[in-house]
Order: sequence, then structure tokens, then C-alpha cells
Amino acid sequence: MAKSVSKSASAALPPRLPVTVGFAAILVQRSDAFSDDALRYGGIFLALCLVGHVVIRFAAPHADPYLFPLAAVLACFGLVVVYRVNPELARDQAQWFVVGLAFFIATIVFLRDFRVLQRYRYTIAVAGLLLLLAPRIPGIGVQSNGAFLSVKLGPISFQTAEFGKIAVVIFLAAYLRDTRHVLVEGGRRVLGITIPALRHLGPLLIIWGAAMLMLIFIRDLGSSLMYFGGFLALLYVATNRFSFVAIGLSLFMAGSWFVTSHISHVQERINVWLDPFQSKWVAAQGYQVAQSLFSQADGGLLGTGFGEALLKLPSAKGNLLPEAHNDMIYAVIVNELGLVGGIGLLLVYLLFIQRGFKTAMLARDSFSKLLATGLTAVFALQVFVIVGGVTRVIPLTGITLPFVSYGGSSIVANFVLLALLLLVSDRARRERLGPA
Repeated sequence: MAKSVSKSASAALPPRLPVTVGFAAILVQRSDAFSDDALRYGGIFLALCLVGHVVIRFAAPHADPYLFPLAAVLACFGLVVVYRVNPELARDQAQWFVVGLAFFIATIVFLRDFRVLQRYRYTIAVAGLLLLLAPRIPGIGVQSNGAFLSVKLGPISFQTAEFGKIAVVIFLAAYLRDTRHVLVEGGRRVLGITIPALRHLGPLLIIWGAAMLMLIFIRDLGSSLMYFGGFLALLYVATNRFSFVAIGLSLFMAGSWFVTSHISHVQERINVWLDPFQSKWVAAQGYQVAQSLFSQADGGLLGTGFGEALLKLPSAKGNLLPEAHNDMIYAVIVNELGLVGGIGLLLVYLLFIQRGFKTAMLARDSFSKLLATGLTAVFALQVFVIVGGVTRVIPLTGITLPFVSYGGSSIVANFVLLALLLLVSDRARRERLGPA
């Protein structure tokens, strides 16, 4: 165990130290004179990361040694970029980082046996669906750019879909653990495809229906794709049947076509995606996408330099790049750090995703394997949806880039997701070290 702790510590500390020093250097660069606040800011961040590291080493000593350092690098880099865009928002982001770390520690300490979540799968499923639909509740739901994404309770506003994704993944992992054999062997064969019995297929159809309801009532393309994509990934891993994935994709495409034809907001998003440079779009809905493409093109291969992106003209009322701290933060990164910097950020995400899927492969019991797969899949899809939207691979949506974009709910939810992955990893590696 001592060897494991030493190995994990040596892997976790080096990535965190230079990034924290870099964050302090950026703060000094933006100030007219040297300020102790810059070094204090970086030192506090490093101390918080060390607290999280110590908790992991004592509460989950066998957990993957790279997941937390990778998440810390992403969070620190995001804090630096948000500070570059708006120092006030960066202070709020730092506070949310502390809250997220508190939730992370609480999950690690009080949910040591995460398999207890299987007992409450239906309660968790109902809570997840309520979280998805909460933005449409009158009085607390908030509409932003045509979509209902967040809930406002007093001074606090947060996106419930960030927490709903974890609840849905837990339910699917627990449900498919018990019914995966029945889905494959207990159905009827029609044209070579196994059709499961309705009583077993019903909960899965409810999840598909919830994804479509999100498109209709919430008008959130990104969250719908993220949820349903994670569902299909879990279904494929649980049943090893590509036919189920093909059927699911067909249903999703049919539902998306219907929604696109009947919901004007979704139709506008599609039109802007197809041609954001039309005169009628550039001045309105297409302005954000067009400016994002111009910003990334201006960065070139190596970028214009950190802090050199032109986000706002002195005489202009609005921003040249709207939502630069949130939806468009990847465009800011590519503009200032170039294609090399954008690819470097994506490589960190790919490393995180690879470690998540490796955790799923190491797990022995079905629930742990499916839980790690689902959590990693929705994380990967969230990165794909926002980067794909900014680069015009898919229509632009309003979700955040995990650990990097400004947003308290995103930081907290992703820290809980990270904690669950570490708990699964700790159990899987501990079982492999022990007797079979």
C-alpha cells in the first residue's frame, strides 16, 4: 500500500505545480505592478489540490493515480482562461471550485461503497428526470438564447442537466445490470434482430422519450445528444448488440427530424449550422458561430499569444465574441494558443477519457463496469458536443466544456463524476491486488 501511495503521489504532484505557477504568472502579467495576490491565488489553488490528493490517498489509495491530476490541470487552465476574459467571473469560478472540491471529498468519504446506489435506482431515475425538466417549471426556470437550461433559486442559478446526467447514468447502469441477459435472450427474433419484451424495454423507452422531451420542452440539443449517446454506449456494452444501437439511433434521428420540423428555435439552430454566413443569420443568430470561426482562423498554428485575443472593441457595446467565458471558451483558447494549444487541451481530455474507460475494463462486477462506462461516455460526449459546436461540426448548443468553461453547476457535477470514477477505480484495483 505504501508503494501505491508513493507512486500515486509522484504522478499527481508534478502536473499540478507548473500549472499553478503558470496561473500565478498570468495574474502577474495582467497587473500593472507586481501583486502578492497573484502568488497567493496560485498558492491557494495548489493547497486545495493537495487537500484533494491527500483525501484520495487515504480514502481510496488504489484509485487511478492520473484522473485527479488531469482534472486539476483542466480546472486550473479553465480558471486562467476565465480570468483572462473576466476577472470577476474568475473569482466566482474559484469559489465554485472550492464548492466542487467539497462535494468531491464528501462523495469519496461518505460513499465508499458506491454499489449501494443500485438499491435506489428508480428513486434516482425519477430525481434525474425531474432535474431534466426543472428548467421548465414556472417561477424558477430560466430561458437563455431560446433554450431552457437553468434553474434560479434566489441569487443562485445552476444547470440541472449537469446533475441529471449522473442520475440517469446510475439508473441505467443498475437497470442494465439486472436485465441485460433478458434483453438479449428473452425477446423475439424479427428479421434477425432481437426485440426485447415490452416490460423490460419500457424503462429504456422512457429514457428515449425523456431525451425527446428535452428537445421539445427544454429545446436543448446538446444535453439531449449527450444523454442519449451515453444511453446507447451503456446499452451496447451491456448487451453487445449493435442492432440495439442502430435502432436507438434510428429512433433518435426520427425524433430529431420531427422536432426540427415543428420547433422554430431548433430549426434556426440547424439553419445557422448549415450556413452561418448568410446575411440574415450573421446579424442575429449566426453572429456567434461566425465570430467563433473567425477567431479560430485568426489564431493560426501557434496563436496570437495569451491575452492578445481581441474580444471587445473599446467603443463597442457588445463583445466581438459573445459568451467567450462559456460557450465560446474553446474559440478563445485556439485564438490565443493556436491549433497546437487547442489540440493540447483535447489531448488532456482524451487522456482523462482513456483512464475512465480503462477503469471500466478493470472492474469485475457489471454495475461498476457499466457505471464507469456511462460516466466516461457522457463526459466524452459533452466535450464533443461543445467543441463540435464551436468548430461547426454539429449545431452549436449551450452546454459547458467540462472543468474549463465558466459555470458552478458544471464544476460541481463534474467533480462528483470524477469522485465516482475514482471509487470504481479504487475497488477494481483493490480486487485485482487481492485474491480472486
